[in-house]
Formats: sequence, C-alpha cells, structure tokens
Amino acid sequence: MSGRCPVPRERARSDPRWADVAATLVALRDRRRHAVRIVDTDCGCGTLLIAALAHARSLGFTAIEGRGLDRSPACLGRARRAAAALHDPAIGVAFDATDVATALGEEAEAPADILLCRAVPACGMAAGRVVIADRHADAIQ
Repeated sequence: MSGRCPVPRERARSDPRWADVAATLVALRDRRRHAVRIVDTDCGCGTLLIAALAHARSLGFTAIEGRGLDRSPACLGRARRAAAALHDPAIGVAFDATDVATALGEEAEAPADILLCRAVPACGMAAGRVVIADRHADAIQ
C-alpha cells in the first residue's frame, strides 16, 4: 500500500467488500457466536477493519478482535489513532507493519473468522474461515 490513506471511516460502507463483511457477521451471530476475529491484510488507515469491528459490536458480539496489516507506517499510525476512538472494552485491535506472507502463515495456525484482502490468491486461503476479497467472498469451511 502506498503512503496515501483511504477515505474517512464513515465511507467504509462504500468498499465493495462491505456487504459481504456485514452478511458474514450476521451469519456468525445467527449461529449464536459471541466472539469474532477479523484480519485485514491491506488495512491502510483501518477504515474497513474499524467499521467491521464497530458493526460486530452493534450486532451484539461481546469479544471482538481485529488485526490490521500494512506496510505504511503513516497509515498504521492513523489507524491506531482511529481505533483508539472506539472506547469499547469488548473490542481489541492491533495494527502491524509486517510482511503479509509471514503474518498469514501465523494466522493459518488459528484462522481468523473473517480475512479481508484485495485478491484471494495473494492472501492465503488457509488464514481465514471466510475470505472476503474486493468483489467476492469465498467460504473456507
């Protein structure tokens, strides 16, 4: 990702992946899940990830964990500041400047419930139970 950061958080719902994120969260709650873990492999300033975490909380999830990965320290700094505004003990989020391939290898050991990425082949299918890419979602289980 370049040093440019995406549009403000309220615009996350215009992301082509938003409908799949929202539908997956509803499906998990319908299965009486109370915990969810979401990883975003190209999080930028955290726009989509933070919106997804807040939406999970609004659906009644009580243990929400997010991890954002990006190469831009500037964007990650903005993401951390935006996440600090959540002020909700049910939501934990970390943003890491790390090699995505290495991070996804770690994630494959205990796959996230939702893995957000730009393209499925680039992000490693084993790292998430549901992989949501720019224009489609693929169920892993």
